[in-house]
Amino acid sequence: MKPGAPVADPGAFELDHIALGVPRIADAVQFVVGELGGKAYGGGPGLGFRFFQWQFAGGGKLEILEPAGPPGGFLHRFLDRRGAGVHHVTFKVPDLEAAAERARGCGYEIVGWFAGDPSWKECFLHPKQAQGIVVQLAEEGPGAASENSGDEPRGAVSPRHADPPCPVDLLALRLSARDAAGAGRQWHDTLGGAPRELGPGEVEFRWRNSPIRVVVEIRPEACEGPIQLELATGRPWPAAGREALGTHFVRRAPPSA
Repeated sequence: MKPGAPVADPGAFELDHIALGVPRIADAVQFVVGELGGKAYGGGPGLGFRFFQWQFAGGGKLEILEPAGPPGGFLHRFLDRRGAGVHHVTFKVPDLEAAAERARGCGYEIVGWFAGDPSWKECFLHPKQAQGIVVQLAEEGPGAASENSGDEPRGAVSPRHADPPCPVDLLALRLSARDAAGAGRQWHDTLGGAPRELGPGEVEFRWRNSPIRVVVEIRPEACEGPIQLELATGRPWPAAGREALGTHFVRRAPPSA
């Protein structure tokens, strides 16, 4: 780090939500609400996209993004290259400058810096360095608008959602990484997750104020990036999991404290 640079306390970082990119938010509602039981949390427009969030048992949030504006935007490119699926994870941080400087000190390039609105500042770890997933760092300032509107996205509600099932518990995002050192540098050193070995080649990272965990499988020969989202529910769920929104959803037992 540069002399005199602020030092972030990664223990104050929060894994706020997991975001999926899809062609149309409206097409995701049947699964997110009708099958997972998501409770509307809020959303709105962004630069080149629209988003909506749903919250689940335990407090985990899933965000769905759709492209907006002319072709060629970042989400258009993501969908053209990969199709629907997990796009990013967002960490809320108390001091964006300090969090970015910490990331630089861990060897990351910071891109996409936005600080034009005092109520919302953001930046990203360079995607080519972030183990196959976009990692957003965000600081909310005074006057930040509440996202918790409780309203479904316009045009996305259908009568079959009038009585959605009980919400599942969104437990974890599972990813692959080529080596344990790289996983530790990203999820522990830079982002403050507390590591715990689950088994050979499998490490879980937890955040003190976050209901969602990150589980990393060390696969030296595999492509890095998201594998699946893990959930818990007392309702019947397919033993082999469920493919939806370009993502594999798998049922797991709730983690021990």
